[in-house]
This record gives sequence, structure tokens and C-alpha cells, in this order.
Amino acid sequence: MSSHLVAVTYDTRDPMLLARFWAGLLGRELVEDADGVLVPGAGGQLGLRFVADDAPPHRVHRMHLHLTSTSVSDQEHTVATALELGAGHLDIGQRPEQGHVVLSDPGGYAFCVIEPGNRFLAGCGRLGELSCDGTRDVGLFWSEALGWPLVWDRNEETAVQLPQGGTKVSWGGEPVGSRQGDDRQRFELVASGADLEAEAERLLGLGARRLPAAARDAILLADPDGTEFRLRAH
Repeated sequence: MSSHLVAVTYDTRDPMLLARFWAGLLGRELVEDADGVLVPGAGGQLGLRFVADDAPPHRVHRMHLHLTSTSVSDQEHTVATALELGAGHLDIGQRPEQGHVVLSDPGGYAFCVIEPGNRFLAGCGRLGELSCDGTRDVGLFWSEALGWPLVWDRNEETAVQLPQGGTKVSWGGEPVGSRQGDDRQRFELVASGADLEAEAERLLGLGARRLPAAARDAILLADPDGTEFRLRAH
């Protein structure tokens, strides 16, 4: 048994608005289904899912996306396109000499457009990284859970990536940001085999814990840092 990370899910008051924004920015299609609106990934690129939730957005989120650039003009074009689609500039204390641009999507979620020449994201594709709050232990957990090699492990910071490349998933190490209510972003995993419960037991054995909340045709779990994720059948 194993699990595949197919998407990161975002809670939002307007799933279609946010899905259209990201589909337009990444040049992808969008798919409506019973769980919300999916912007699928391919070739190692992470998918994005948007689901309806009326709760007010948090000021702090535990995950954010990094988009790559091939040149300064490409970075400028990505920023301009994002602003045209409904993004806004966001000041999180970045310094003028830093080359990345921090934006907020129409749902209030921060993301960065990274400057060209970033070696860490070389060859990762347009959606280069999902950057997460999390300890080193949780990075090791996800490497085992997904079967993705650990491609970075320094100073408590970790990152994993599919062997063939694609979007990296990284964790910044200590200190981990404080939680603010329920998670509004979560991993969506698909169990590769027919026995969903057996895969859940495997993840529990690696250090996950089961959450009591009910979910249709899925099992809700939390990783060793307490961050919620969803496991469903193929």
C-alpha cells in the first residue's frame, strides 16, 4: 500500500473564483466534482482543490505556494497576470533587496513569485514549491508516507520531491507558527490500493493520528505536527 499526494485543498468562500484564478495563472484546466473544484496537476506538478467554507479567513496560513520564473521579464509577466486576475501585493516584512514578490490571491492566501536563478527550485516546474510550517520530524514522516526522497535536510529544514521531479514540498523547521482554529489548507491523499483502512493503519504506524471528524468516502488524519490531511480511495 502507498499514498499519492494529488492536491492541496483550500477552504474558501468562493471555490470557483479561486479555482479560476489559479487555473488562469498556471495555465491549467479546472474540474468540478462532488468535493469542490480541482485544478489538476500533471508531470509531478501539485494539484490544487478549492472547497466551500464560510468561516472567515485566517491572517496566518501554514502553507503557501512558490511560483518559479525563467527570467526577470517572465517574473514581471507572472506578477502582472496575477494582478489582472485579482491578486494583490502583500507586505509580510520582505526586504527591498529580496528578489521574490509576495502576493495574495483572491481568497486571501499568500504566494510568492520567485526570482529567476533560484537553484533550489531549478527544474521543479512552474509551481515550484509548497512551503509549509513544520518540524523536521514531519518532513521525515511525509517522506516515508509518500515514498518521496528527502531532497533537503539542513538546519531542521526539510523538503521532499517525487523521484522524477516536480513540485517540492518543504517544511521550515522550528519554530512552528501557532495554530489559528481549524486548518484551512490540507493535503489530499489517494490510497493506491483497494483497502483504504489498511493504508490509514500504515500512516498511523508512521506517526499520524486519526481525527474524529466525519468525511464522505474518506478518512481524516493528522500528521505528527497535528496538521490535518485527508485520505480517500482511488
